[in-house]
This record gives sequence, C-alpha cells and structure tokens, in this order.
Amino acid sequence: MSDEEHHFESQADAGASKTFPQQAGTIRKNGYIVIKGRPCKVVEVSTSKTGKHGHAKCHFVAIDIFNSKKLEDIVPSSHNCDVPHVTRTDYQLIDISEDGFVSLLTESGNTKDDLKLPTDETLLAQIKDGFAEGKDLVVTVMSAMGEEQICSLKDIGPK
Repeated sequence: MSDEEHHFESQADAGASKTFPQQAGTIRKNGYIVIKGRPCKVVEVSTSKTGKHGHAKCHFVAIDIFNSKKLEDIVPSSHNCDVPHVTRTDYQLIDISEDGFVSLLTESGNTKDDLKLPTDETLLAQIKDGFAEGKDLVVTVMSAMGEEQICSLKDIGPK
C-alpha cells in the first residue's frame, strides 16, 4: 500500500462524452442521431429487410438541430450509432448588444454573454420586437456537442 496522495486535475465537464452509443434499430422518429459529425433530429426512419448475406439496414432522414440542413444515413440495424446529449436550458434575456450577442441571466444569477442571436428570421424578429417593447423574455437554449443556440422564446409578462 502506498501512503502518497494522488491529485487529479479536475475537468470542467467531468470528462462527460458529447455522445453515447445506441443500436441503430432502436432509434425512432423524433429521436436524435449524429450524422456526418452533426447532431440531428430524426424525421424519418425506414428499415429494409435482411438480404441474402446481409444485415437489415436502417435509413435515417434527419434535420441538423442547429442549421436545419437535411442529412441522410444508412446504417446496419445491429450496429451502434452515436446519439448526442441534447439539453435545453431556459435563461432570462437581459440585453442585446450591437454586435448581435445576447446577455442572459442564468439560474445561479450569473450572466452568460457568449451566445449570438438566432439566425432564424421569425425568432430573431420576435426576440428583437419583444425586447424593444420592454417585455420580460425567457429564451430556451439548446446545446449539443459543444454548440449552443437559442431555439425558442417565452414571454413571461411585462417588466
């Protein structure tokens, strides 16, 4: 037995993986999948029958959750696919800066200033108009695989 103490450097994300494996045959519509390194939401799944020598194959049609591009992939149903850890967090909107960044209030009372306004035109207009009218807005931020983006907004009443 050794008497010396071991010191480990702490990691901010606790070494958590950005994705987890899941068998392709168990991924369903409205689930998430990583296609070509991008986190996507599955919009269509079709499974082909096994061939003479092969596996049943799953054909995924999915939409990138950040840039809304359509991606497709075909994977044998017995193989594992990467599934992204997708989280949604609500923050209160404090300010919109001139350069297109937003200032958000976190649960702990700190500010988060590293997010840009969304690229979606209707959501962008809703946020800017609501903020200009002085409404209390809560934005929902979706994060997956180290990327974050504002995906929706709620009005919690006047200030």
